Amino acid sequence: MIACNIKLLLRKIPRNVTLVAVSKFQPAPMILEAYNTGLLVFGESRSREMLQKIPLLPQDIQWHFIGHLQTNKVKEVVGRAAMIQSVDSVRLLNAIQQEASRTGVVQDVLLQVRIAQEETKYGFMPSELPQACLLPLPNTRICGLMGMATLTENKEKVRSEFRMLRQLFETLRSGPDVDYEAFCHCSMGMSGDYDIAIEEGSTMVRIGSAIFPPRPQKS
Repeated sequence: MIACNIKLLLRKIPRNVTLVAVSKFQPAPMILEAYNTGLLVFGESRSREMLQKIPLLPQDIQWHFIGHLQTNKVKEVVGRAAMIQSVDSVRLLNAIQQEASRTGVVQDVLLQVRIAQEETKYGFMPSELPQACLLPLPNTRICGLMGMATLTENKEKVRSEFRMLRQLFETLRSGPDVDYEAFCHCSMGMSGDYDIAIEEGSTMVRIGSAIFPPRPQKS
Protein backbone atom coordinates (compact mmCIF):
# COMPACT_ATOMS: atom_id res chain seq x y z
CA MET A 1 0.00 0.00 0.00
CA ILE A 2 2.76 2.45 0.89
CA ALA A 3 4.57 1.93 -2.40
CA CYS A 4 1.31 2.37 -4.29
CA ASN A 5 0.51 5.58 -2.43
CA ILE A 6 3.93 7.01 -3.21
CA LYS A 7 3.64 6.06 -6.87
CA LEU A 8 0.32 7.92 -7.11
CA LEU A 9 1.75 10.97 -5.34
CA LEU A 10 4.80 11.17 -7.57
CA ARG A 11 2.52 11.32 -10.59
CA LYS A 12 1.01 14.52 -9.15
CA ILE A 13 4.08 16.19 -7.66
CA PRO A 14 6.47 17.93 -10.09
CA ARG A 15 10.06 16.74 -10.14
CA ASN A 16 11.31 20.09 -8.85
CA VAL A 17 9.21 19.76 -5.66
CA THR A 18 10.73 17.74 -2.82
CA LEU A 19 8.47 15.18 -1.18
CA VAL A 20 9.07 14.94 2.57
CA ALA A 21 7.47 11.74 3.84
CA VAL A 22 6.17 12.55 7.32
CA SER A 23 7.10 9.43 9.24
CA LYS A 24 6.28 10.48 12.81
CA PHE A 25 4.72 7.65 14.83
CA GLN A 26 5.53 5.18 12.03
CA PRO A 27 7.70 2.10 12.78
CA ALA A 28 11.03 1.59 11.06
CA PRO A 29 9.81 -1.22 8.73
CA MET A 30 7.18 1.06 7.21
CA ILE A 31 9.71 3.85 6.74
CA LEU A 32 12.02 1.34 5.09
CA GLU A 33 9.22 0.35 2.73
CA ALA A 34 8.86 3.99 1.70
CA TYR A 35 12.63 4.35 1.39
CA ASN A 36 12.76 1.35 -0.92
CA THR A 37 10.55 3.20 -3.41
CA GLY A 38 13.30 5.81 -3.75
CA LEU A 39 12.29 8.36 -1.13
CA LEU A 40 15.20 9.81 0.85
CA VAL A 41 13.64 12.67 2.83
CA PHE A 42 11.61 11.90 5.96
CA GLY A 43 10.04 14.23 8.48
CA GLU A 44 9.93 13.71 12.23
CA SER A 45 8.36 15.91 14.91
CA ARG A 46 9.85 14.48 18.11
CA SER A 47 13.57 14.50 18.73
CA ARG A 48 13.75 11.30 20.79
CA GLU A 49 11.73 9.38 18.24
CA MET A 50 13.99 10.61 15.44
CA LEU A 51 17.12 9.61 17.38
CA GLN A 52 15.71 6.12 17.96
CA LYS A 53 15.02 5.63 14.26
CA ILE A 54 18.28 6.95 12.81
CA PRO A 55 20.43 3.88 13.68
CA LEU A 56 17.71 1.48 12.51
CA LEU A 57 17.44 2.85 8.98
CA PRO A 58 19.73 3.55 5.99
CA GLN A 59 22.31 6.22 6.65
CA ASP A 60 21.60 8.16 3.45
CA ILE A 61 18.14 9.16 4.70
CA GLN A 62 17.81 12.92 5.09
CA TRP A 63 15.91 13.56 8.30
CA HIS A 64 13.93 16.79 8.50
CA PHE A 65 12.72 17.96 11.88
CA ILE A 66 9.26 19.44 11.32
CA GLY A 67 7.72 19.67 14.79
CA HIS A 68 7.77 22.39 17.41
CA LEU A 69 11.33 22.36 18.78
CA GLN A 70 11.98 23.41 22.36
CA THR A 71 15.34 25.00 23.10
CA ASN A 72 16.19 22.24 25.61
CA LYS A 73 15.90 19.68 22.76
CA VAL A 74 18.18 21.53 20.34
CA LYS A 75 21.19 19.39 21.29
CA GLU A 76 19.31 16.28 20.19
CA VAL A 77 18.52 17.64 16.73
CA VAL A 78 21.41 19.84 15.58
CA GLY A 79 23.84 17.87 13.42
CA ARG A 80 21.45 14.93 13.17
CA ALA A 81 18.66 16.51 11.17
CA ALA A 82 19.64 17.53 7.65
CA MET A 83 17.09 20.33 7.96
CA ILE A 84 15.19 21.89 10.86
CA GLN A 85 12.06 23.23 9.19
CA SER A 86 10.33 24.59 12.27
CA VAL A 87 12.51 27.44 13.54
CA ASP A 88 9.85 29.74 14.94
CA SER A 89 11.69 32.34 17.03
CA VAL A 90 14.94 34.29 17.33
CA ARG A 91 15.53 32.54 20.65
CA LEU A 92 15.43 29.14 18.97
CA LEU A 93 17.55 30.38 16.07
CA ASN A 94 20.22 31.56 18.50
CA ALA A 95 20.10 28.27 20.43
CA ILE A 96 20.66 26.34 17.20
CA GLN A 97 23.56 28.61 16.29
CA GLN A 98 25.15 28.11 19.71
CA GLU A 99 24.89 24.31 19.52
CA ALA A 100 26.04 24.16 15.89
CA SER A 101 29.06 26.30 16.77
CA ARG A 102 29.86 24.12 19.79
CA THR A 103 29.76 20.92 17.71
CA GLY A 104 31.44 22.39 14.63
CA VAL A 105 28.62 21.84 12.14
CA VAL A 106 26.59 24.05 9.84
CA GLN A 107 22.90 23.44 10.42
CA ASP A 108 20.37 24.08 7.65
CA VAL A 109 17.09 25.58 8.81
CA LEU A 110 13.85 27.05 7.55
CA LEU A 111 12.08 29.92 9.28
CA GLN A 112 8.53 28.94 10.19
CA VAL A 113 6.08 31.73 9.40
CA ARG A 114 2.72 32.08 11.09
CA ILE A 115 0.51 32.47 8.04
CA ALA A 116 -2.60 30.99 9.70
CA GLN A 117 -4.35 32.88 12.47
CA GLU A 118 -4.77 29.86 14.74
CA GLU A 119 -3.58 29.65 18.33
CA THR A 120 -2.12 26.20 17.73
CA LYS A 121 0.25 27.51 15.05
CA TYR A 122 3.77 28.76 15.80
CA GLY A 123 6.06 30.96 13.80
CA PHE A 124 7.56 34.33 13.02
CA MET A 125 5.24 37.14 12.11
CA PRO A 126 6.02 38.35 8.57
CA SER A 127 7.34 41.67 9.90
CA GLU A 128 9.94 39.83 12.01
CA LEU A 129 11.54 37.95 9.12
CA PRO A 130 13.94 40.61 7.73
CA GLN A 131 15.61 41.06 11.12
CA ALA A 132 15.91 37.30 11.64
CA CYS A 133 17.60 36.92 8.25
CA LEU A 134 20.21 39.54 9.21
CA LEU A 135 21.37 37.84 12.41
CA PRO A 136 25.05 36.81 12.44
CA LEU A 137 24.76 33.01 12.23
CA PRO A 138 28.00 31.52 10.89
CA ASN A 139 26.96 27.96 11.80
CA THR A 140 23.31 28.23 10.81
CA ARG A 141 22.24 28.43 7.18
CA ILE A 142 18.79 29.87 6.57
CA CYS A 143 17.50 28.00 3.53
CA GLY A 144 14.02 29.46 3.18
CA LEU A 145 10.59 29.54 4.78
CA MET A 146 8.02 27.05 6.02
CA GLY A 147 4.36 27.56 6.82
CA MET A 148 1.11 25.74 7.56
CA ALA A 149 -2.21 27.00 6.27
CA THR A 150 -5.40 27.21 8.28
CA LEU A 151 -7.16 23.87 8.74
CA THR A 152 -10.35 24.70 6.86
CA GLU A 153 -12.52 23.60 3.96
CA ASN A 154 -12.21 27.12 2.53
CA LYS A 155 -9.74 26.49 -0.26
CA GLU A 156 -9.49 30.16 -1.18
CA LYS A 157 -8.34 30.99 2.33
CA VAL A 158 -5.73 28.25 2.16
CA ARG A 159 -4.63 29.49 -1.26
CA SER A 160 -4.30 33.08 -0.05
CA GLU A 161 -2.13 32.00 2.90
CA PHE A 162 0.17 29.96 0.67
CA ARG A 163 0.35 32.83 -1.80
CA MET A 164 1.37 35.19 1.00
CA LEU A 165 4.14 32.82 2.10
CA ARG A 166 5.48 32.52 -1.43
CA GLN A 167 5.47 36.30 -1.80
CA LEU A 168 7.37 36.66 1.48
CA PHE A 169 9.85 34.07 0.24
CA GLU A 170 10.42 35.91 -3.03
CA THR A 171 10.80 39.28 -1.29
CA LEU A 172 13.37 37.98 1.18
CA ARG A 173 15.26 36.01 -1.44
CA SER A 174 15.73 39.11 -3.56
CA GLY A 175 17.17 41.09 -0.63
CA PRO A 176 20.82 42.17 -0.78
CA ASP A 177 21.79 40.43 2.47
CA VAL A 178 20.31 37.00 1.72
CA ASP A 179 22.29 34.14 0.20
CA TYR A 180 20.24 33.64 -2.97
CA GLU A 181 21.60 30.15 -3.67
CA ALA A 182 21.05 28.84 -0.14
CA PHE A 183 17.67 30.52 0.37
CA CYS A 184 15.80 28.28 -2.05
CA HIS A 185 13.05 26.42 -0.17
CA CYS A 186 9.44 27.41 0.32
CA SER A 187 8.04 24.49 2.30
CA MET A 188 4.26 24.47 2.30
CA GLY A 189 1.56 21.91 1.73
CA MET A 190 0.52 18.72 3.53
CA SER A 191 -1.69 15.75 2.66
CA GLY A 192 -4.89 17.76 2.52
CA ASP A 193 -3.66 20.83 0.65
CA TYR A 194 -0.43 20.02 -1.16
CA ASP A 195 -2.05 20.45 -4.58
CA ILE A 196 -2.94 24.07 -3.79
CA ALA A 197 0.51 24.66 -2.28
CA ILE A 198 2.23 23.42 -5.44
CA GLU A 199 0.05 25.66 -7.59
CA GLU A 200 1.14 28.59 -5.39
CA GLY A 201 4.85 27.84 -5.70
CA SER A 202 5.79 25.32 -3.02
CA THR A 203 9.21 23.73 -3.45
CA MET A 204 8.72 21.16 -0.67
CA VAL A 205 5.60 19.33 0.54
CA ARG A 206 5.26 17.42 3.82
CA ILE A 207 2.98 14.42 3.37
CA GLY A 208 2.18 11.73 5.92
CA SER A 209 -1.38 10.40 5.90
CA ALA A 210 -1.46 10.12 2.10
CA ILE A 211 1.53 7.76 2.32
CA PHE A 212 1.36 5.82 5.57
CA PRO A 213 -1.54 4.03 7.29
CA PRO A 214 -3.02 5.67 10.37
CA ARG A 215 -1.07 5.21 13.57
CA PRO A 216 -2.16 6.01 17.14
CA GLN A 217 -0.37 9.12 18.38
CA LYS A 218 2.04 8.67 21.23
CA SER A 219 1.40 10.58 24.40
